[in-house]
Amino acid sequence: MNRSLVGALSALLLGGATLVGAGAAPAAAASPVKAPAKAPKAVNFAGTVALSNCSGSVVRTPGSADTDPALVLSNGHCLESGFPGAGEVIVDKPSTRSFTLLTASGGSAGTVRASKVAYATMTDTDISLYQLTSTYAQIQSAYGIKALPLSDSHPTQGSAINVVSGYWKKIYSCNIDGFAYRLKEGNWTWKDSVRYTSACNTIGGTSGSPVVDPASGKVVAVNNTGNEDGGRCTLNNPCEVDENGAVTVRQGINYAQETYGITKCVTTGNKIDLNLAGCALPKP
Repeated sequence: MNRSLVGALSALLLGGATLVGAGAAPAAAASPVKAPAKAPKAVNFAGTVALSNCSGSVVRTPGSADTDPALVLSNGHCLESGFPGAGEVIVDKPSTRSFTLLTASGGSAGTVRASKVAYATMTDTDISLYQLTSTYAQIQSAYGIKALPLSDSHPTQGSAINVVSGYWKKIYSCNIDGFAYRLKEGNWTWKDSVRYTSACNTIGGTSGSPVVDPASGKVVAVNNTGNEDGGRCTLNNPCEVDENGAVTVRQGINYAQETYGITKCVTTGNKIDLNLAGCALPKP
């Protein structure tokens, strides 16, 4: 998992951050022409957060209201209480954890604080959702920062993505190479994980970073791990397992967990309801 910071600083110095910028508008044509493809949005750090050991982001679902308590998305393995065990699901656990909210340029806008861990697990996926003491409207009023919208649809193979690390204040740019049917690391197994192309060489501290589709500006996944040493299904060396049980090891390749499923499990008031129709997140 990308949580460990050992050797991360030296790895960071080997490559600079990359931002996806919006393209210039084409000149007007004298006769009707096919509309140009929609230019990608400029992805920046606004709405991301830095944790003590990981990255994260303030997120909202399509049904979230401005008056709802805001949610912070990170990894299950980034919890202050340590890694949840295989099969463990945490709901509504009190927390006073603080997060440094970042501006577009990566500066500190201020501090937001959790009231609880609304949901967390490392089973089937690797996510944590903290509920904050502030609403989306209060955060925007105080800091001028909007939450990042969660996509409610499955990400697309080949699409461009940005992995935005609030911890390192670094943005990685690459594409979705494909999806791992099962991704196994130590005692944990994750379903339908996003596999990056090699340009997203994420490092320790990038765990919990939102994976943003620049075409829509929406979060499609949350960064969580990578195979560091070529090991087979061990800690920090996840392996892919296909439908037939065949194992593939991809040294140096990194992964994320899809987040569209979260939107199926959030109801009025930003409450997590694991009994909602279509909600497939593991239950306690």
